[in-house]
Amino acid sequence: MSQLPLIVGFGGINPAGRASFHHAYRRLIIDKLDTQSRETTLIGLATLTGLASYEDGHYKNSTGETLSVQDLLTSVEQQVLDNTLIRKIHPDWFDVNKVMFNKPAKLKCSEGELRFQLRKRQMPQNIPANWQVTESTPGVFDIVVSESLDVIFPDTKEAQVKAAGQLPTGFEPGKLYQSRNHPRNLQMTVFGASDALRSSGIPFEQIAAKVSPDQVGVYASNSIGQLDDFGFGGLTKYPALGKRTTSKQMPLGYAQMPADFVNAYVLGSVGVTGGALGACATFLYNLRSAVNDIRSGRRKVVLVGGSDAPVTPEVIEGFRVMGALAEDKDLLALDGLSSLSDEDYRRACRPFGQNCGFTMGESSQFALLMSDDLAMELGAQVFGVVPDVFVNADGHKKSISAPGVGNYITLGKAASMVREMLGEESLQQRSFVQAHGTSTPQNRVTESHVINETAKAFGIESWPVAAIKSYLGHSQGTAGGDQLSTSLGTWAYGYIPGILTTPAFADDIHQSNLQLSNQHIEVGAQGMDSVLLNSKGFGGNNASAPVLGPHIAENMLRRRYGESAMTAYLKKREQVSAVAAAYDEEATQGTARPIYLYDHNVLGGDDLQITDKEIRLPGYENPVDLAVENPYKDLC
Repeated sequence: MSQLPLIVGFGGINPAGRASFHHAYRRLIIDKLDTQSRETTLIGLATLTGLASYEDGHYKNSTGETLSVQDLLTSVEQQVLDNTLIRKIHPDWFDVNKVMFNKPAKLKCSEGELRFQLRKRQMPQNIPANWQVTESTPGVFDIVVSESLDVIFPDTKEAQVKAAGQLPTGFEPGKLYQSRNHPRNLQMTVFGASDALRSSGIPFEQIAAKVSPDQVGVYASNSIGQLDDFGFGGLTKYPALGKRTTSKQMPLGYAQMPADFVNAYVLGSVGVTGGALGACATFLYNLRSAVNDIRSGRRKVVLVGGSDAPVTPEVIEGFRVMGALAEDKDLLALDGLSSLSDEDYRRACRPFGQNCGFTMGESSQFALLMSDDLAMELGAQVFGVVPDVFVNADGHKKSISAPGVGNYITLGKAASMVREMLGEESLQQRSFVQAHGTSTPQNRVTESHVINETAKAFGIESWPVAAIKSYLGHSQGTAGGDQLSTSLGTWAYGYIPGILTTPAFADDIHQSNLQLSNQHIEVGAQGMDSVLLNSKGFGGNNASAPVLGPHIAENMLRRRYGESAMTAYLKKREQVSAVAAAYDEEATQGTARPIYLYDHNVLGGDDLQITDKEIRLPGYENPVDLAVENPYKDLC
């Protein structure tokens, strides 16, 4: 009997805000919210970004003035809205008008010689042959150069791509804990993983006490590593800039480091760990590992996630020269404009419409998955169930970045899984798709064909399709996490976010059996039974994941455990939900802090109690069972 991989907590941070309790989702559909939900969403964003604070039972603005909620929102609402989602890159990230671009040059000596002075610490290790060097005063050298001198002039240029999906302006995750020069990506990881854990309403110590240490898993990574100056970015460029490489840039740059940080500083886990990489499908690759572990019974609880922070000049330039990004000049041509306003930058990403490239984004997203028996025992909240994740490659390719045939297989299998579990009517009438939807001319044609042909094959006449990159940009390997957390919001508030930035859908897309809308689609809290998450990654990395709604999950638990067990479970869940709600209130007020356990309960080999049957670890209630089953009994 397979265990159900239940989503019992989720959280993170992306350009729409904090993911837990659907805060980021609510920012996407803010015009559809009731007054209280809208106010809570805006207050949460205001405290997150430093525009407001909460103290002694009252909210204060950034100058320390105590205000009512209504007065505070009147003063900051527009700023909160302007500082979220896709927008022109803010100087907190980098100055788009002055991007470093040093120029090499050769100085020719007009009179046969060039004279200058250098201090000792500025002298090169290897003196060029055409230099004459004299130490005129201690520590100062006179240099005479004959013929020519190669130099690099400090210079800047204007960025050709100026839009990105950035975390809310003013949010600084590194200030919420002792970040010790961590790359931005890992700062986001600490925040995102903590948010997901605390959203569950069950302290991790309580979860860990119910399982063996090796029944816990963490699968998290990103697609391209930490590429800011504190990670691989600084490692590769510092020597060329004459700066010193630090001891942290190499180790903290690895793409699996989000999982390592969660194990070492958030959970203290000694269970299974790993980080799969699959370009844009990376999050779903890690989700697949978690689902397989829980279904098989090898793991009882797994934290799965991803974190990407690619809004840097170097990464953006790398994708731009590939022809992948929406450049300013192309946006101007697309709309026949002479200049781009802030609102024009907000509409840079237009999935399935007339478009010119994708828009970079950043995000950290985590989900806590648990086996159904443990969830029942603990009274865990259930936000959905992930029955499987399907992955297929493209086969032979001409261009490594071009799409291929693998996505037809993954999406077809995902649709088939929903039909097998919930029936044909449910798939045809109560499912929707979270498209990869990157906003490139190639993607709009190829992915629309994949989804449309799948719809035809399964008899789906009008399949609703969402494309949330229109709000958030493309967060690379974490994009699937954005799709997951946003989809969970549909079951709480009853709307599939519309593709608002696309004024009209392109003539060359395939949509005979699709429902594409540039308005929010109202479906009701239980109007949808399932969503199919779809990712198409560079290199032929395709993944599709069916996710079933919380009402479906509860029905499945009732069938497996019966009414009596469900009654006991629901009573426990009330207490868990109250703890989770208390965290949500604390986080909305801006007083919550991430879990960061540095130098906490560090163990060595001498601390363990080891026998040939088990290993006991101080601080862990249950031992690690060393008994393993021989899978090759027929051979041994």
